[in-house]
Amino acid sequence: MNQTYRYFEQFLSYCILAIILLTNQGCRQHNRQEKTEQPNVILILADDMGLGDLSYFNDGLTRTPNLDQLVEEGVWFSQAYSTAPVCAPARAALLTGRYPHRTGCVTLGMKRFPELTKMDKDLPTMTDIFRDNGYATGLIGKWHCGEGEGYHPMGRGFQEFEGFVGYMVKSYFSYELDVQGKLYKFEDQYLTNNLSERAIEFVRRHKDEPFFLHLAHYAPHRPIGAPKELVDYYLGKGFNEKNATIYAMIEIMDQGIGKLMAELDNLEIRENTLVIFSSDNGPDPIPGERFNKGLRGSKYTIYEGGIHVPFIVNWKGKLEPAQKKEVIHFTDVFPTLVYLCNLQLPASIDFDGGSMAGLLMGKAENNLPEKRFWQWNRGVPLYSHNAAMRQGKWKLVRPFVTRNIPDGPSEQRSVLYNLENDPFEEHDVSKQNQQIFENMKVMLEQWCREMEFSRLNNNEQN
Repeated sequence: MNQTYRYFEQFLSYCILAIILLTNQGCRQHNRQEKTEQPNVILILADDMGLGDLSYFNDGLTRTPNLDQLVEEGVWFSQAYSTAPVCAPARAALLTGRYPHRTGCVTLGMKRFPELTKMDKDLPTMTDIFRDNGYATGLIGKWHCGEGEGYHPMGRGFQEFEGFVGYMVKSYFSYELDVQGKLYKFEDQYLTNNLSERAIEFVRRHKDEPFFLHLAHYAPHRPIGAPKELVDYYLGKGFNEKNATIYAMIEIMDQGIGKLMAELDNLEIRENTLVIFSSDNGPDPIPGERFNKGLRGSKYTIYEGGIHVPFIVNWKGKLEPAQKKEVIHFTDVFPTLVYLCNLQLPASIDFDGGSMAGLLMGKAENNLPEKRFWQWNRGVPLYSHNAAMRQGKWKLVRPFVTRNIPDGPSEQRSVLYNLENDPFEEHDVSKQNQQIFENMKVMLEQWCREMEFSRLNNNEQN
């Protein structure tokens, strides 16, 4: 009897154990399914980095093996554009999916132009939406979209902030960081390495829940600086000191991105993490010119060198490696992430961009706008200056005049480029394509009027 009871007891234990194992397996499968429906997102943004800074495209002038690997294993957009040739408006557009003039953030210089560098409080950011959809949200690095009550990153959808505004960085070896609203001074940690380590710690903290991390590096923005031994390496290759320093800064950023990707692998969440890498605008001309694939212009200008930026989307195991020639734009990032992450949106939200999810998934069709626009000048917008429109292979330009505040409206004549034949914007073809030229002039003028109406209307409401 006792032996029969023991057999029954063992049998019952095995049944209970089997039920537990099957239940746990079901939970794991359910959790994996939930994670697939809500992938993590890491949005990495360099500062003043050009297409020519990637070793993948410069025949080994620099060393960026980790970014090169993201290109090889991801989707590379060869016709990717920022929304502005300077940081603050570009970042506001990236976070909202709207043209900068609709965001309230139209220029740079948060101290000099505080009212023109504040992203409207009533405008939802992608981080607001990620947070409202159950994501842990964090910004590590640069913030350039407003100061004061209601404008701190933690008031714009970021639950965690470990970063700075530009004037807090005296050098990459001496700077302050705002960590959850408290300031800390650093004199012994190179800034880029510090940010990379903080990004890794953020991922470790939130590995068991969906997260959105915006890693906004300062490199290679001024004030330029890097460890001497790495600068010496590039000096030994024949570069001048400024370019050697910039390339060293980029290499250190690349090393940190490599460590971050390795940690995703180590935590076994790489295949559930969508990684985007880009730069806010093209290279800064003030430290001096450097290789940028022959593109005309630089930061501050709406020529290709100022707005045509590197753009990588990497989702290991989910996206097939590819190179895409379609024109994409910072205003497309938010709507794309809404689709890929199955985010619920309030009915009132609106975008100027479209979703590139179809392109990422290898589909022939896409939901992207046919026309793209740019305009920037220091101070209050002056639309006769430094404005452009692209439609297909055609690009209409109202020429750049100055990176300082313009003296008044520009009287320079608009020009037309065929980027398919002339990617370096050397030949005005407006006379040979008069109808296209006139039509695009009208469309650019209409856009400028619409943007200024939106800007002034938003100012009145705020």
